Amino acid sequence: MHYYDIQGVKLTALANQFGTPLYVYDANKIIEKIAILRDSFKEVNIKIKYACKANTNLSILKLMRKHGVEIDVVSPQELQLALMAGYEGSQITFTPSGVSFDEIELAAEAGARINLDNLDVLEQFGQKYGNTKGALIRIKPHVFGGGNEKIMTAHPESKFGISIHQKDQILDIVKKYDMKIIGLHQHTGSDVKNADAFTQAASAILEMAFDFKDLEIIDLGGGFKVAYKDGDIVTDMAEVGQVLSDAFLKFSAEYGRPLQLWFEPGKFLVSEAGTFLTTTNAVKVDPIKTFVCVNSGLNHLGRPMMYGAYHDIFNASNENTQELEDYRVVGYICETDTFSWSSEGKQSERTMSKVSKGDIIAMKNAGAYCYSMASQYNSRVRPAEVLVYEGEAKLIRKRETFDDILRNTIEIDL
Repeated sequence: MHYYDIQGVKLTALANQFGTPLYVYDANKIIEKIAILRDSFKEVNIKIKYACKANTNLSILKLMRKHGVEIDVVSPQELQLALMAGYEGSQITFTPSGVSFDEIELAAEAGARINLDNLDVLEQFGQKYGNTKGALIRIKPHVFGGGNEKIMTAHPESKFGISIHQKDQILDIVKKYDMKIIGLHQHTGSDVKNADAFTQAASAILEMAFDFKDLEIIDLGGGFKVAYKDGDIVTDMAEVGQVLSDAFLKFSAEYGRPLQLWFEPGKFLVSEAGTFLTTTNAVKVDPIKTFVCVNSGLNHLGRPMMYGAYHDIFNASNENTQELEDYRVVGYICETDTFSWSSEGKQSERTMSKVSKGDIIAMKNAGAYCYSMASQYNSRVRPAEVLVYEGEAKLIRKRETFDDILRNTIEIDL
């Protein structure tokens, strides 16, 4: 099903008001996804930590905080954004991968919960803080799960986390420095469809948890699959919620006290809230294919080119679905930047209402890892962002200008 408006505001009206390319986010969809996740785990003490790398716009972060969602950051800059959005240090989890210890110190001094992902930083953290600061340990449970090899993070060859087979080394370091380990963490990957991968990883973590006496938290990451098109198979949240809740409650009873169950969803909370609007520069009729050339490219929305990701695409300017044609939707970058990839990860055509020059072409599932991965490639500026909140469209990031291209350039005399 195609949606030509957000909270009653026409997509074409948004394009006319703010220009294109344009990212538009539906606050109601974000709030709805928060409620779904909470309802799926209503039997346990759940804490949602938004993985803000998916979308770091300050207004999105403030919306999350307003609805009781805490935050997971992966860099000092995301930490600073979280603090600017009003989060207290204790509401922030710092989950980096392979960073220098000074970044971990910075986050620790800000009061954030630290997630340690290798033996070296575990040792350094123990040396510096002993048992004065609690920490989490990211465990790699050797589980395959995710929709694409690039977004699988728990398998044996993944760079993320400390292998579960290194448990003895972990325990030796913890004992050596009398460390206070308050949580164990794992993240299976993105786009996990069913409970199997989650339960395999959770079982491994929960079994290991009995070796740590100070636990307050079990953090099972995120990775819930969202719908990219009608009829898509998504994570069965009711099933996952029930299976994981039962396992967690059983573990807590055996552990001897109740713990918090944390999740770090990113894409699940914001992906479906986003729509990317572009304008048709030309309809290029070729003997083999007809190309819709839009005023954007992989510099603004790179997921199809980077992951072979499917994004639903439709003509927001023409709601006449009786007159359909096949188009390959392409960008203006000097690369093969095709937007219309198939579900099988191949360049393909999309069947859409007849497209004319100037029509607004909309791309769904643009709320996660789209603007946050945008660049100034080809020396083109990044788009504006708009949040539709309580029926009103609000500009939450201005479109860049050429001054932004030059901002940090230093011209020397030659």
